[in-house]
Amino acid sequence: MKAVLFYYSQSGQALRAAENICKGFDKTDVVCKEIVPLEHYPFPWSRREFFEVFPETRLGICPSGIAPLNLEDVKDADIVLIAAQSWFLSPSLPLLSFLCDENVKNFLRGREVVFVNVCRNMWLKTSEALKLRFKEIGAYFRGQIILQDASSNYVSAITIVRWLLHGKKKATKILPEAGVKEEELAAAARFGKVIETSLLSGNTATLQQELLKEGAIKYRPSILSLEKTAFPIFGRWAKFIRKKGGYKEPKRQFRVKLFYFYLLFVLFVLSPFAQLFFLLTRPLRKVKSNKLRDCNL
Repeated sequence: MKAVLFYYSQSGQALRAAENICKGFDKTDVVCKEIVPLEHYPFPWSRREFFEVFPETRLGICPSGIAPLNLEDVKDADIVLIAAQSWFLSPSLPLLSFLCDENVKNFLRGREVVFVNVCRNMWLKTSEALKLRFKEIGAYFRGQIILQDASSNYVSAITIVRWLLHGKKKATKILPEAGVKEEELAAAARFGKVIETSLLSGNTATLQQELLKEGAIKYRPSILSLEKTAFPIFGRWAKFIRKKGGYKEPKRQFRVKLFYFYLLFVLFVLSPFAQLFFLLTRPLRKVKSNKLRDCNL
């Protein structure tokens, strides 16, 4: 058997997740290929550069393509794994650019795909977007693995800002280390074993259920409730900014700054109250049915 794993990683966490998942394959050859966007995205980011990509990310607009990928050596791949991340509740621009590439689309058509999302904690809308993308391409979305920051939403918002904008990942006296825990990344090898077992049995139709049994998604309903509320609001903000111009257009910078201050207010003022409200009203919510729908493909 053969698998091909495409990855995009800025901080290195998506790459480590991908490498560890590959360690779980025992009887399968795995070929890894890096996704290299033509547009350079820095890490750590500057505040301006990070928020500049917001409108295009949320609206699914590719500002550039990717460097050509040699796919000749993986034409016989039995399954495709893609390791990347969410930006602004959406597929990251490098991931989006990858999926918009014509050669990639032709390659993925008719193939089975597993997506590994290494993110802060909001992944649902990315998953929904990928379902539509894969359906349009003609690929079969067989599984998803979500590796996320285990800290509370409030704490992870602080640590991710320190890391993304200032390069400070290490724990402090009062804050944990930013990002997905290293032990969780290391433990991702178990997912490779599940994927290979499904491949060898010839029954990949139930792969997502098998991955869920191994803890592929830690379902956090209060956070996903925030994501569902924020997603359409982000869409209105993105369109509002785009009215002043496209990617990197100077005329839209004032509106980008407005969104930055809005997001800070939501993260550090509104979201704690929203989560408290969710907990108080949880008995009235369809958490079990939502989990079943959100986690399956």
